[in-house]
Amino acid sequence: MSTAAVILAAGEGRRFAADRSKLLANLRGRPLISWALDPAVAAELDEVVVVTGAYDLDDALPEGTTVLRNDMWATGRASSLRAAADWCARRDHTAMVVGLADQPGLSETAWRALAAPFPTPVAVATYSRRRDHPVRLEATVWALLPVSGDEGARALMRSRPELVTEVPCQGDPRDVDSMEDLRRWS
Repeated sequence: MSTAAVILAAGEGRRFAADRSKLLANLRGRPLISWALDPAVAAELDEVVVVTGAYDLDDALPEGTTVLRNDMWATGRASSLRAAADWCARRDHTAMVVGLADQPGLSETAWRALAAPFPTPVAVATYSRRRDHPVRLEATVWALLPVSGDEGARALMRSRPELVTEVPCQGDPRDVDSMEDLRRWS
């Protein structure tokens, strides 16, 4: 079984109100994206994939990271998830564990926990019983994912709850959407 770690990083981040990607903003001496990416890399899945779009993030990514450019990024998160699923299918991965590039509090242990096989094809991290990222999606459900819009796996989990296992995780799933959020994390 081959599993890829996927970081969705294609959005424009309009609420951040900066002249460059929020993912390159300085958080405690490092680009924001590194706080989300480093635990995924440390989890040692079979491949680390970052889906970019609105901004070029290559200089902030470690060597060995697979970068997928989603030219359809403006249509919403679903197009990035679809690009990742298509890539993973071509690479013969049987599952992908998906996180967001603006969540600096996801832990390596959460990534590792979601990388394990489950009795259902979808597994979602929970924090105090609240669902969030990362989310494990096995290849058998990739065709069920939406192809446009801002919902990715959430739509699938809502419509097919019998396919989902909840996995209690440690960490902080809050994301950075604004300068105020970045100040809170700093």
